[in-house]
Amino acid sequence: MKLHHWLLLSLVLGACLGLALQPYSEAAWLLNLRKSVLEPVGQIFLRLIFMVVVPMVFCGLFLGVYELASQHDLGTVIRRTLLLTVLTSSCSVLLGVGLVNFVKPGAGLNASLATDPGAFSATLEKIRGQAAGAKTWQQALIEIVPANPLSAAVHALDGEMLALMFFALFFGIAAASIRPLSDRPKQMLTIFSEIYATSMRIVDYVLLLAPFAVFALVFNNVNRSGLSILKALLAYVLVVVSALAIQQFAVYGLMLKYLARLSPVKFLQDSREILLYAFATSSSNATLPRTLELAETKLKMHPQISRFVLTVGSTANQNGTALFEGVTVLFLAQVYGIDLSLGSQVTVVLMSVLAGIGTAGVPGGSLPLICIVLQQVGIPIEGIGIVLGVDRFLDMCRTVVNVSGDLVIAAVVSRQEKAASKG
Repeated sequence: MKLHHWLLLSLVLGACLGLALQPYSEAAWLLNLRKSVLEPVGQIFLRLIFMVVVPMVFCGLFLGVYELASQHDLGTVIRRTLLLTVLTSSCSVLLGVGLVNFVKPGAGLNASLATDPGAFSATLEKIRGQAAGAKTWQQALIEIVPANPLSAAVHALDGEMLALMFFALFFGIAAASIRPLSDRPKQMLTIFSEIYATSMRIVDYVLLLAPFAVFALVFNNVNRSGLSILKALLAYVLVVVSALAIQQFAVYGLMLKYLARLSPVKFLQDSREILLYAFATSSSNATLPRTLELAETKLKMHPQISRFVLTVGSTANQNGTALFEGVTVLFLAQVYGIDLSLGSQVTVVLMSVLAGIGTAGVPGGSLPLICIVLQQVGIPIEGIGIVLGVDRFLDMCRTVVNVSGDLVIAAVVSRQEKAASKG
């Protein structure tokens, strides 16, 4: 049986068994099983993946930029990637904001839910602290340029991934610029290629644990939360999932058909293993190694272009997250009876697009940024407590759209570059 079949089976079994045992979720034996067995399995698996993300991101981006700067028009690739990222993120946010304005899911909820977060009080305090400590946009822009690249690498998974990417980008461009004058870049190319290949081999080993880890992660999430809170927030959940589905199948489908000249159905079939993996882990960063491999092997994209676009996209192209943030802010405004003006809604759209670019590609990475947007438009920050119960499920859904968006943009840019080289 192929890996994606095992992943699907593990996902379904984890969800069904977790739901079946949900009435016993507080039983001592089940708490002990989750804490002593299932949680360590899931966390060890994720840590093994994260272990190779930093060297893979740096080497993959360096190799992609080096080859693009040497053989292709790097500036064109960057412009196309940036343009497509902004357009798809804007489209996703506008789609979500339009749907939440039409359905108005927050109109039927009681705002008192937000002031009594209950079991989520500790999480709410942590998120509030992260939002309070957030940098201004000017400082965030400055810190994209790392004063210490080694420090950026150490803290890459804690929010400094863009700084590491910036250094890798310039390092690759500089190496390509001295290529005609020295053989040293060839030596670096060999070293980084070997590191990249070794990282991919480590991922192959780690994936032997994937079915067990997927079962553990999904079981824990479903068993802890159950469906009770989904009943209270069903309309909100349906709006988010519906908007994500439209982005996934309609927007991306049209881009694949008319811009990448590919069959959306076949593209989805070829990517199903990665999308299941993204759904289970809720992390674009954890999915990145397999996404890079899929792009080169099964989807047959140009390696240098796919490495560049996918590596950058894992942090800078979070379409699903941007959509989720826009919907959540307007949903909470409806809960509190706050009628946002057109100007405020435009602010929400713009901030959601920018937040989607800066969101960490890890589970729950969007929540602090939502708090910042809430503060900007005058919505009580305590409102985030309403959505905490369903965030994990929605995080799984939006990660699928995030990863799909990266693959689609890579496919479009790769096609355009191929057409340009023939012309």
